[in-house]
Amino acid sequence: MIAADAAASFDRLARRLIDRARALAEARAAETLLARRGDPARWRKARLLWPQFTQG
Repeated sequence: MIAADAAASFDRLARRLIDRARALAEARAAETLLARRGDPARWRKARLLWPQFTQG
């Protein structure tokens, strides 16, 4: 029989969702700051364009 720990599974899911939300919020804040400065480099930074697929 397979035993499953639903609480542990939910904790892992919650952590992944929190990490994803944090990455999106950080990218949005950085992009907003660069946009206010009128910096065209914001369109060349992969971490701002695709925050869910890049790390760091």
